[in-house]
Amino acid sequence: MRPNLINLYLLASLILFSCGTRKEIVLFNQDNRESLESTYQNFTPVFKKDDFIAVVVTAEDPESAIPFNYPTQGMREPMNFGYTVGTPSKSGYLIDENGEVDLPIIGKVKLAGLTRVEANALLKTKYEDYLRSPVVNLQILNFKVTVLGDCQKPGTFQIPNERITLLEAIGLAGDLRITAKRDNLLVIRDRDGVRQEYRVDLTRRDILNSPVYYLEQNDVVYVEPNVTARSQAALWRSTGGLFISLTSLIVTTVVLITN
Repeated sequence: MRPNLINLYLLASLILFSCGTRKEIVLFNQDNRESLESTYQNFTPVFKKDDFIAVVVTAEDPESAIPFNYPTQGMREPMNFGYTVGTPSKSGYLIDENGEVDLPIIGKVKLAGLTRVEANALLKTKYEDYLRSPVVNLQILNFKVTVLGDCQKPGTFQIPNERITLLEAIGLAGDLRITAKRDNLLVIRDRDGVRQEYRVDLTRRDILNSPVYYLEQNDVVYVEPNVTARSQAALWRSTGGLFISLTSLIVTTVVLITN
């Protein structure tokens, strides 16, 4: 009787903790095998309100550009996630609620809504009133993305090069767990105070043309657990005590019978 009880218990456990099918796990599992060209290859970030940016100005006469620059402040303490280890901590300027940044000497300039090329061109015209042959370098210091949910290492990651794809962000989070729902990821994006939500199916190859294939600063990616995982969790919460009691009863019964 003991082997039958054990086999029955193992079968129930296998059914309870079974995972999804191959199609639910494999990425880019679309039947169409033709190549797909992405339309977002020339991605460039757009400056937003609350961005913290560095503005570095050089000129033909380096000494003349000193008053226009905010000095750097050494090295940041090492951190344990993302790209932040060993990167310099720079002082910078906050783009305010009006989309403007207040720079030394030239004053307030509206940068929100501009790409880097557009912002560089605008600032260069401003600095040309004071400097000969100015060169402007802009960087978003707080460019970060957050990955939450059913992944190995959820967290917030600083991105120094201001360019990251959805797949790379998932890689930074240690990849999805086997119980993750791959066909309905949620990407939350904030633009000018308006929150936008996008659903992404990683099992389809046309993800390369998704508007959130390249993530923007402060994007949040949420990975749902699949139905099997949610059912397992709910079932375990509701019947965990029952299983423990049943196991104790089976063990007790087996001991009594064998004695």
